[in-house]
Amino acid sequence: MKYQTQTNIQEVVNFLDYAFQPIVNIHTGICYGYEALLRNTDKIGFKTIDQFFDLLFLNGQLSKIDSLLRAKAIARFSELPSNRQVKLFYNLDNRLFLSDNDLAKETIMLLQSHGLKWEHICFEISEKNELPDIEVLKKNHEIFRTRQVKIAIDDCGTGFSGLQTLYDTEPNLIKIDRFFIQDISTDNKKRLFVSLIVNLAHLMGSLVVAEGVETEKEFFSCRDIGCDLVQGYLVQKPVTDFKELKISYEHVHQLSMRDRRTKKENDRKLIYSELEIVKPAKNTDRVVDVFERFRTQQGGLLPIINEAHEPVGIIRESVFKDYAYSRYGRDLLEKVSRNQTIEEFITYFPVAEIQTPVEKVLEIYSLNENIEGIIITDNLKYVGFLSAQSLLKVLNDKNLAIARDLNPLTKLPGNTLIHEFISNSLQNQTTRYSLIYFDFDNFKAYNDRYGFRQGDRALHLFAQILTRKTSGSDSFIGHIGGDDFFLGMKNQTEESALALVRQIVGSFEKDVESFYDRETLKKGCIVGKDRSGKLQCFPLMTISSVVITLPDNRDRMFSFEDISNLIAVMKKRSKACESRICHLNLNDIAKQPFIGFDFIETHLNNSTCLAPHQ
Repeated sequence: MKYQTQTNIQEVVNFLDYAFQPIVNIHTGICYGYEALLRNTDKIGFKTIDQFFDLLFLNGQLSKIDSLLRAKAIARFSELPSNRQVKLFYNLDNRLFLSDNDLAKETIMLLQSHGLKWEHICFEISEKNELPDIEVLKKNHEIFRTRQVKIAIDDCGTGFSGLQTLYDTEPNLIKIDRFFIQDISTDNKKRLFVSLIVNLAHLMGSLVVAEGVETEKEFFSCRDIGCDLVQGYLVQKPVTDFKELKISYEHVHQLSMRDRRTKKENDRKLIYSELEIVKPAKNTDRVVDVFERFRTQQGGLLPIINEAHEPVGIIRESVFKDYAYSRYGRDLLEKVSRNQTIEEFITYFPVAEIQTPVEKVLEIYSLNENIEGIIITDNLKYVGFLSAQSLLKVLNDKNLAIARDLNPLTKLPGNTLIHEFISNSLQNQTTRYSLIYFDFDNFKAYNDRYGFRQGDRALHLFAQILTRKTSGSDSFIGHIGGDDFFLGMKNQTEESALALVRQIVGSFEKDVESFYDRETLKKGCIVGKDRSGKLQCFPLMTISSVVITLPDNRDRMFSFEDISNLIAVMKKRSKACESRICHLNLNDIAKQPFIGFDFIETHLNNSTCLAPHQ
């Protein structure tokens, strides 16, 4: 069939079909909604859906065909057994706002005809087409907002209005375009961009959907940055057979659990321990009933949820003060209830998911003025209220727990957190890691000559260099104890990790020269006694390092003991290397029976000394 202007519109709609693709919680894999994606436009003579809608707009048929397509999408969605638990994401061409159609009224009638409500639909509005007047968009979005219709900005970062659209529409969801998700694990600019959008969205109270996630690397990057929902081939491809759709995607949950650091789970426990379970009211409740709640309960605010148990805001007791102090307050509210819905009393309130790090929750709180705390959700459903006082207590408890695991000298994470980082790195077999061990050379001779206080200065110097050189990267710094340090890096190429180690070692050897007196620098060594009591010339302090590359997509599961044994043997060789840097890629020995200290010593030829510094 080839579409022509005179073609019967209903005939075209009958020929077209919808595929559904799930949008799921990035932490639990539970389905939040399904996006309706139009299919078969190629069979009516169009290469892309955009071409089809462009022609409809030019011919003045866009509004008519969208009404029919919307009805078809809602009808198909109503066939799903889980339609009461999820949302239909429907793509709305922003040029429809130029028509005289009442989109909101038309849509609610379609929903009601299938026993559905407003909370069962989310309009995805794309910025692909420029509107002549932003006020037109703002007017329609205001209508949607007053009726509690969820709005998602689609393809964020690729449209015309950009941040102005976000500012004017205050969307419930922001969908980050596939362009910024592709290769995000290795593209620092994309990671920065997405991170900024996520922070901005959470400040506005919006959820973030990562679109087009196809690989585990992309998934982990989006999860770690703070995206709330995920959509793409990694979850499920669009399907026309709705029997293939699920309400929960267990493989997503398992992915999220992998490489999840214990501290995230600890944050969750800390938040739950201080959570105040305030029974919410529904946005469908009568105004007078909410008024009675304030008269019988303590507390100055009441969380409001919709039928899906999602928070939509709060109502403060202060909005009823004119009625509360009136002798006839309830009677007045009874009259108000006849013409006024509860939505008009609701105000926006910041929300944080229970998996959100405590520091991020505090950031969301601090960026919102004159608020009493944060609403907490679990799987995007309301679970309780975290007051400002409780939030500070949670943060203090976390800081105390962290302080117990810090090295007292350098304040860097100690052995417990280092062990945790390495263990998580070994479990996450899809991601590339660099595990780097640093050991001072000739540190004892320096301590003997200049004293332990000066020795501590050298340790502080190296800690500062590590921190400075790794700033802005996805890295972890630890102080094992004494003159032993650890650096873990994620998603760095082997070449960039080795180059960074060279910089760190070189910077220390240059800066530490200022710690010696002129005579010692002139000699190039410290004259002192060795362990047997004989005089010996000890060279100036240097750093020996071991670099172990954990390649991505590795089949072999290595143990913490394997890594410990490797470092113990390789550090001997690193001190014999002219560059004092010994490197091993575990791909080189992944297929060997890599068990035990003796085996490692026998196969040291797999590790290589780097060339001397240039």
